[in-house]
Amino acid sequence: MFQGYLTMRKSCEVCGLDFSFADSGDGPAFFVMSIVGFVVVGLALWVEFTFEPPIWLHLVMWFSLTGILCLGLVRPLKGVMVALQYHHKAEEGRIQK
Repeated sequence: MFQGYLTMRKSCEVCGLDFSFADSGDGPAFFVMSIVGFVVVGLALWVEFTFEPPIWLHLVMWFSLTGILCLGLVRPLKGVMVALQYHHKAEEGRIQK
């Protein structure tokens, strides 16, 4: 499905499905920001009130976790968005040029 990290192939290597209908737009980014924001803010508040670490430790922990979670979630969520477009036949609703 993917040619690079987030670049879509022209078609499926196995079945030949044309991926020209696939346009996930900003959908994956929205869901990644929502999920990661909820997790990181919740954990940061819990750690602050439980352990009271210094601010530099907060910065190291939460910037690292944010980057790892964002990079880990964006590709699977883009795949889910494309699969949902295919499942709901989103390509049939597009205006043909």
